[in-house]
Amino acid sequence: MNANSSAAVMLIDDEEHIRVAATQALELAGYQVQAFSRAEQALQQLTDEWSGAVISDIRMPGIDGMQFLQRARSIDSDLPVILVTGHGDVSMAVEAMRAGAYDFIEKPFAVEDLVDTVRRALEKRTLTMENRQLKNELAVQSMPGPRIIGTTAGVHRLRTTIGQIADTDADVLVNGETGTGKELVARALHESSRRRDHNFVAVNCGAVPDNLIESELFGHEQGAFTDAHARRIGKFEYANGGTLFLDEIESMPLQVQVHLLRVLQERAIERLGSNEVIPLDLRVVAATKVDLREAATRGEFREDLYYRLSVVMIDIPPLRNRREDIPLLFQHFVLVAGARYQREPPPPNARQLNRLMVLDWPGNVRELRNAAERYVLLGESCNYDMEQIVDGDIDHPAMTLPEQVECFERGLIEQELKAHNGSIKDTMAALGLPRKTLYDKMKKYGLDRVDYK
Repeated sequence: MNANSSAAVMLIDDEEHIRVAATQALELAGYQVQAFSRAEQALQQLTDEWSGAVISDIRMPGIDGMQFLQRARSIDSDLPVILVTGHGDVSMAVEAMRAGAYDFIEKPFAVEDLVDTVRRALEKRTLTMENRQLKNELAVQSMPGPRIIGTTAGVHRLRTTIGQIADTDADVLVNGETGTGKELVARALHESSRRRDHNFVAVNCGAVPDNLIESELFGHEQGAFTDAHARRIGKFEYANGGTLFLDEIESMPLQVQVHLLRVLQERAIERLGSNEVIPLDLRVVAATKVDLREAATRGEFREDLYYRLSVVMIDIPPLRNRREDIPLLFQHFVLVAGARYQREPPPPNARQLNRLMVLDWPGNVRELRNAAERYVLLGESCNYDMEQIVDGDIDHPAMTLPEQVECFERGLIEQELKAHNGSIKDTMAALGLPRKTLYDKMKKYGLDRVDYK
């Protein structure tokens, strides 16, 4: 199939024979063509996310080519619009170029000229869309706060969601297995919001005894109960103005869930033993490793609290579903551990990283970080055996052979890009690859040299 088979073109011309001939020529060249007899029909299809190019006649009934150009550019000022002119009206086409048209073609036109102009217009459009995506990704990754590392689609969606909701007051429910980084996501939400200058308060609901959790969360007055010898400020009050992170929310006793629901609804608390209402201005981020909807069905979690907490839900993918991120994460954790323990371990080689990528990592990122620390503490040479620092059975890979090959290839390219600070020339030399082959593989795996500078 032609390489252009996914490229889209809109063709607008009120003369049927021209529409048919131009459509056939463009389709033979490998383009997907939508043909319209009126500009109004094409305008209904246009959005600023559409990645194609438009060919439009100038003289048409209804909205003519000049009016179409103006309206199309109001939707997306970068949209390439190629105008087709006849009747010797070149002066109008020149005016259109000044108004932002990409190019114009005179009737009658040669098929080769039409196809060549469309090709150039689509190349420009592709570059424009890639630059937009890059700017958006850089904006998200440049936000203040903890860095969420990874280049897979799941991590990209995670960072995008955080960027979309961080500076709102919506409560958030974070779902993820043990060790996936739920607190990291909560801190990223806090540090990327207007609350960043106030407290981020984390509470592990499963680690606080049932008889103390209400006092821990809501505080108490002196004498409120036995051993309450002085007033205590609870976590809600301490987080006022900032963010309260409730980890393992599924462990919270049902009677405390009732109290929590009221606080979330009224945004106010009363300390135990007090009648004073204290207003709150905070965001609550809750996290769970279980399905709270199913827990509610079993009567183990309040259904109304589940719906109150899940205004926005964020799902963190487990590490086994983002294996391509393992080399980048492991090397990051090795650098952090090296600084912590004042050691300079050898950088893991491609074979070692590939062995890490075949494990299921039930402990997720936390388990990988622990493995990186053991590597820093115990690895004395580049030949150090990775089998000694992992807790899984690497003789039974969880991936198919093609998946292992792709993970190995991606990990190797990432390693060299990182080692050479994103230099394409040096990475080509290190891998022994031609430039085009390297670019093709980077595109396949969603890698961008900018991320490794």
